This record gives sequence, C-alpha cells and structure tokens, in this order.
Amino acid sequence: MAKTVDDLELIVRTGSPSVQLARDEFRERFRAQFLDPAFDAVATELAAIEEVAWDGYTNHRKAPRTRKAGDEFADPSYELSVEWLAARDAIHAAQQLHERPGPARMLVIIGSSRSDQTCPGEVSKTFRLATEASDELRTAGCHVDLLDLSNLASEYGRRIYPCKGCVSTAMPLCHWPCSCYPNHALGQTLDWMNEIYPLWVAAHGIAILTPVYWHQSPSPLKLMLDRLVCADGGNPDPTTTGGKNPAKAKALELAGWDYPRHLSGRVFSVIVHGDTA
Repeated sequence: MAKTVDDLELIVRTGSPSVQLARDEFRERFRAQFLDPAFDAVATELAAIEEVAWDGYTNHRKAPRTRKAGDEFADPSYELSVEWLAARDAIHAAQQLHERPGPARMLVIIGSSRSDQTCPGEVSKTFRLATEASDELRTAGCHVDLLDLSNLASEYGRRIYPCKGCVSTAMPLCHWPCSCYPNHALGQTLDWMNEIYPLWVAAHGIAILTPVYWHQSPSPLKLMLDRLVCADGGNPDPTTTGGKNPAKAKALELAGWDYPRHLSGRVFSVIVHGDTA
C-alpha cells in the first residue's frame, strides 16, 4: 500500500556546534570595523552602539521592523519583515514593467570582479564586451539595464551574501524573494540582491558576460546565481512555513509543491571568455 504524507516521519537533522559568540569576541569583531583612528573621537558613542548591537545579537532580532502580513497571505497575522515586503513590492512592480507593451527590456550582466575603480587599476575585458553589447542592443531599439557585479569589490557597502541552502531542507523554505537576508542580529545588512531581483524580473532577456577565473565562474557571479535559486520554485508566502520553520516546510513539500517558475518566459544567454590578456 502506498504511503501518504501522514505516514511519513518528518526528520529535521540538527547537531552543528554552536556559533554563539562570547561578549569579548563580539566586541572585538564589532570594533574591527572602526580601526581608523578618526573613530577614537567618538569612542563613547561607538560603545553605546555596540551595546545595542550586542542586545540585538543576543536576542536574535533578525528582522527588527515587521508588520502583520495581511489577507493576501495564508497567515494574515504573521509578522513579516517590512524589508522583505518592500523587496516583494519591487518585484511586483518589475513584473508590471515586464508585461507592459514597449521595447524589449534586456539585462546585461558584467560577471567580472575586475575594475579600474579599485586594485586592478584597469577596466575588464568583460566590461568592454558588455558595453559594446549594450550599445548594439540599444541601437536595435532595446531598453538596456547594465548590472556590473565588479561593484561588489569596488563600491562601499555593496554585498551579496551566500545562499544558505534552504532549498536542500525543503523547497518551500526557500522564499521568493529570499528572506534569509537582511539579518540585523548578525550584522548581515545591505544585501544587494533585493535590488538585483527586480532587474531580472523586469527583463525579457538576460545576457551574462563573464571571464573564467581558475577554471570557475568569478565569485560575484556565483554569489548572485546561487541566490537566484528562489526564482525557480521559491515560496512566495513565508507565512506558510512560519518563517524559517523546517518541519513546516518539509510537510508542505511532501504534501505536493508546484515549484513556481518566477522567471519563466525570459530568454537567457551566457558569453564566456578567457582572462589571460
């Protein structure tokens, strides 16, 4: 006799060592951001800010600003992060752009880390290729958005955090857009992906131009692509999993998950070149 979902035992495997920091270690890491002697003049203020950060860390305030989800979600009373809701709204607005009649919208992505704005001192071949491709697309009448991932290495506050692999626990635990970040308790803020997701959604076509670094893709490109896993099967309603509740997510997946394709209908291309000269 075939087993039903109710017959299956949901196992959530745990046992990793604790990553909780002691107070002194937290202070050392926090203060490392302010090594510049110019900060000595505001040492008292920094100490006060550190206390607030420590309180947020120890009390796990991942999303310190929330509001009730509302009737469009499965659990209207669930407290959702206002930052996640803003990212979701941006994606919905981008989808409207995607559906609006008009010129084809193309997203051209520079996958190289190299830039003349920081240590390499020279623009990358990828940048030059992407610029030429963008010019050709505009000449053909397309609207072009240019996403330069080298800004991760050259621009203040630009960050893409690594995918945590929630999908390996259960697909519904991977939310669309990603809800793993920001995590204010851990200082994981300013995640660029909340600006990048709408660019992908608005586009009719995406062209990725990239060099090969050590037989692999450059790390900024890999970070972005990993974080796009939620676009292919991701759960648009975090209230159905109680936020990040693995048992609820596993049960939801076993009951039957439809793997929504949030970027279906787009055209994709990848242009790869060597990086030896």
